[in-house]
Amino acid sequence: MSVEHFPIAIIGGGLGGLTAARVLHVNGVESAIFELETSAAARTQGGMLDIHAENGQKALQAAGLHDEFTKLIHEGGQSFRLMGPDGTVHLAEDDNAGDRPEVDRGDLRDLLLNSLPDGTVHWGRKATGARALGDGRHEVTFTDGSSLTTDLLIGADGAWSRVRPLVSDAKPHYTGISFVETDLFEADSRHPRSAAVVGAGFFISLGDERGFLAHRETDGSLHVYAALKADEGWLDTLDFTDHTAAKAAVLTHFEGWDESLRALVADAETITPRRIHALPVGHHWDRVPGVTLLGDAAHVMSPFAGEGANLAMFDGSELALAVAAHPADTEAALAAYEKALFPRSEASAAESAASLDMMFGKRGLEQMVEFFTSDPTSTE
Repeated sequence: MSVEHFPIAIIGGGLGGLTAARVLHVNGVESAIFELETSAAARTQGGMLDIHAENGQKALQAAGLHDEFTKLIHEGGQSFRLMGPDGTVHLAEDDNAGDRPEVDRGDLRDLLLNSLPDGTVHWGRKATGARALGDGRHEVTFTDGSSLTTDLLIGADGAWSRVRPLVSDAKPHYTGISFVETDLFEADSRHPRSAAVVGAGFFISLGDERGFLAHRETDGSLHVYAALKADEGWLDTLDFTDHTAAKAAVLTHFEGWDESLRALVADAETITPRRIHALPVGHHWDRVPGVTLLGDAAHVMSPFAGEGANLAMFDGSELALAVAAHPADTEAALAAYEKALFPRSEASAAESAASLDMMFGKRGLEQMVEFFTSDPTSTE
C-alpha cells in the first residue's frame, strides 16, 4: 500500500478539526481531515452546546459561517432552572437574553462539514500512532493498514489523542465524577412531568455531592446526565445491557430525591455510562517541529465551565489563522498559536476544576445559588 503525502493533515473530524480546516480553506490553504467514523451519519452527534461570543462565535466568524449559525439557534435554549433535591426551584430564568445561544451539536457539525470542499474529510481512518521523520515531517498510521506523511500534523483527535505523545507524556486522569447519560424522547407528550421540570433550556439539580444536569433538545427530547462522585470502577459494576437493572442501580444513589427528578432516570429510554476525565490544569509542551494539538487533545477538561466545544473551535480558528499568516514559516505559526493557547486553556481548565469542586461539594446547591445571584460589581 502506497504512502500518501498531505501538506497539512488534521487527525480528528470533530468541531475543532472541522473549524481548522474551514478557516484554512477560507484563507486559501487546503488541508485534509482523517476521521475514525465511517461517515457523517455513522452516529447521532446529539447534545446541546452554548456557543460563547468570546470564542466559539469568533471562530464561526473567522470561518465565514456566523450568519448561518444564527439560523440554528434553539429559541428558548438559554433558559435556565436550578432545583434542589426536594423539587424546590431556587433559580429560574426563562428569557433568551445573553450571548451564549444554544445549538444542537449535530447541526453545528453539519454546518462545518458542508462548508468544506468535497473530499476534505477522509472517513473510516482511525489513527493508531504517529512518529517523527525529521525536519518537521511526520508519519501517521491507521487501523486499515494505510499511512500518510505530512509537513504539518494537527492532533484534533480528542482526549485519548494518538498525536499527543509526540509532544507530551500527559494522560487524562479520572476526575472523580461519573455520569450516567439518559434520553427521554418526545418529552412533552410522553414524559410531561419531566418536560415540565426541565423547562425550555438547561436544568441543574444538586445536593449531597451528586445531581442531574439536563437539556431540552431541538427535537423535543430531554438529554440528561445523572452525576455523582464515585470510584473510577463504579460504572463497571452496573450491567448497562439490562436497562431496568442499571436504572435501578443508579437510583439507589438518589433515594429521597423528588420523584420528578428520579423520573429523569426511571423513565429514560436510553442509558449510557460516562466517566469524566481531564488533563492536568496548565498542560503544555515544548515546541516540537511540525506538530501541534487543539481541543481535547490539548486540554481536555470536565464540562463544568461549558468551554470544551468553544475552545476547540477557537483553537482551530486561531491555529488556521496563524498558519495562513505565516505561509512560509510553519514554526513561527505554531509558536504564535501555542503562546496564546496555553494561558487561555489553563484559565478555562482551572475554572472547570473549580466548578466541579463547587457543584459536587457539600454545599453545592447553596454555592450555585450564590454564584448566580452574586453582584459582580460588589466590592465586599
